[in-house]
Amino acid sequence: MSSTIVRNIVKAVLSREQMDGVGARVYRSIGSPSLRNLDPFLMLDEFDLFAPAGFPDHPHRGFETVTYMLEGEMSHEDFKGHKGNLGPGDLQWMSAARGIVHAEIPTTDKRVHGLQLWVNLSSKDKLSEPTYQEFPKEGVKFVSPEEGVDIKVIAGESYGVKSPVITRTPTMFIDVKMKKNRQIEQVIPKTFNGFIYTISGSAVFGGNKHKSDAHHTLVLSDNGGTSIPIESASDDCHFVIVAGEPIGEPIVQYGPFVMNTQKEIREAFADYQLGRNGFEGATEWVSAIRERWAS
Repeated sequence: MSSTIVRNIVKAVLSREQMDGVGARVYRSIGSPSLRNLDPFLMLDEFDLFAPAGFPDHPHRGFETVTYMLEGEMSHEDFKGHKGNLGPGDLQWMSAARGIVHAEIPTTDKRVHGLQLWVNLSSKDKLSEPTYQEFPKEGVKFVSPEEGVDIKVIAGESYGVKSPVITRTPTMFIDVKMKKNRQIEQVIPKTFNGFIYTISGSAVFGGNKHKSDAHHTLVLSDNGGTSIPIESASDDCHFVIVAGEPIGEPIVQYGPFVMNTQKEIREAFADYQLGRNGFEGATEWVSAIRERWAS
């Protein structure tokens, strides 16, 4: 009889504050010099801002952005006519693929707080057509395995509850809130790379019982383990567990474009500047929301 192999924490990275977009404060871990990437993940930002800060018109190619709102409301608009608002608990899984130009701007003057994750795409998917999957908080799957443990299944599966989100790169994204002295064991596919991001409170994570407080990215060991044990140490314990199938291809990134070769990056810039190959109309497009907070 084989026993379950558990994952350990092998690296802890404190998210560092930096500015992004226009006056927007973000706390970045993955995508920083301390953790350049974690295949298939390219970037993780915890954004915490007030208008007029925001992310006006900008392009993407070659990956997916996952925006998960914790507080406040953000408006979104892209150059293909897709638009809407994201409020607390809402999810947007956007596959930019061959090309998206969009804007993300606070809807009100209240605090806007959430997470944005960039998930890489394999070479076969990088030039696919862009897609959106959007779920209001009521559409995000929920499970409570015991009192004091609340789990939202953004992608993947937890305690028998599966998310409807379709991921081109196989990914799990689990949001967990725990009262003090509760325990869970989250199942993880043995081939996935993964991490835990701590939002608030403190807990003990992994088989090596690594204690962490807020705003840390905790990298999971790649020991083929299929379980992550966690015990909460405070009543405000809140974190996300994120893992995905590594792609194993070269990563060449320049700003908002992520491809496999320098040649493909040059092509992405040319396509964007010339408005072709997925960026048709991009050079003339101006979002209706970019000047919302202009004085």
